[in-house]
Amino acid sequence: MRPASSAAAWRVGTLVALGAVLSACNQQNAYVPPPPPKVDVAVPVKQTVTPYLYATGSTTAVNMTTLIARVSGFIQEIDYKDGDTVKAGQQLFLIEPQPYQLALEQSQAAKASADALVKQSTANLQREQELVAKKVDPQSALDSAVAQNDANLATQQQAEVGIKQAELNLSYTQVKAPCDGIVTARQISMGQLVAAGTTTLATVVQFDPIYVNFNVGEQDVQKIRANFMKRGIITIEDLKQIPVEIGLQTEDGYPHKGMLDYASPNLDPSTGTLAARARFDNAKRPLLPGYFVRVRVPLSEQPDQLLVPDRAIGADQSGRYVLTVNKDDVVEQHTIEIGQMVGELRVVTKGVAAEDRIVVSGLLTAVPGDKVEPQLKTLTAQADQPQ
Repeated sequence: MRPASSAAAWRVGTLVALGAVLSACNQQNAYVPPPPPKVDVAVPVKQTVTPYLYATGSTTAVNMTTLIARVSGFIQEIDYKDGDTVKAGQQLFLIEPQPYQLALEQSQAAKASADALVKQSTANLQREQELVAKKVDPQSALDSAVAQNDANLATQQQAEVGIKQAELNLSYTQVKAPCDGIVTARQISMGQLVAAGTTTLATVVQFDPIYVNFNVGEQDVQKIRANFMKRGIITIEDLKQIPVEIGLQTEDGYPHKGMLDYASPNLDPSTGTLAARARFDNAKRPLLPGYFVRVRVPLSEQPDQLLVPDRAIGADQSGRYVLTVNKDDVVEQHTIEIGQMVGELRVVTKGVAAEDRIVVSGLLTAVPGDKVEPQLKTLTAQADQPQ
């Protein structure tokens, strides 16, 4: 048998060991709060930004002239192929010229007859003046000679006008291109009778340069006017120094560069917009009349603008906001006002300071009022990208 003292010692040791085990179990079951979530933060980028006015426009030809017969007659020549590139002054059609050549010769003959009459009446007038001065003929004879000479001079002048009209009509038989461009398919055939003022022959379209028409809203007009006045742009010639950029629907960015050509002096009250027009070189004809294009007009540069990643901006009923981490590493929500995109960054015009730490990653774990473990990242300035 085990001695009593040994048994007592064994019971004491067992109790001590059991107490230690129970104590360890209590320590393991105690609640330990999780560590704060890690989030990436960054201070806003400060850089110079060029603001743009954005609009949608359409291209239109500088000249698109419909050729209409100005004299009647039969088509005698068609001097181009449909779709040809033509130069200003190049003959495209010839309307039968013989009747108009004869009319010209008739007017010239009438002029020769009028010249002869004027020569005769002038000589008669000189004789009557001498006879009246010598009191051989009465004053009435001189008055008749003066009237006859005046009538003959009027006939002579009328004959001169007749020649000019005949020459003009003869010139109209040669239908010429009014400008450089491309001529459309002919609307008439060889030998066809055309009527003056009604028969359409073809159309000449000038592609280089080309216009882009667009409209600017009233609020944008006020902003632009303030911007232009700040830059000293106040005259029509100053306006024509403003660059305009456009891009087609299938293109990235705004590869076509032109200049503002016209701005309406007043807003259209029915739409609240102001009509504007830009002019673009189009020698290789990448632009055709009728295209819809994206338009942007660069305004004056704005230095020291604050930009944050666009993905860091949220939205709720109160508007746009960003999450920031304060000096105690607690998340806060700031309502902001935003501007344009610059690459993947967005201009923040109000609600953010240069030293604010903006949550740029881990937004789902960043809850306003909770503490986080911020990981500082660095943002880099970016250039304008297509929009």
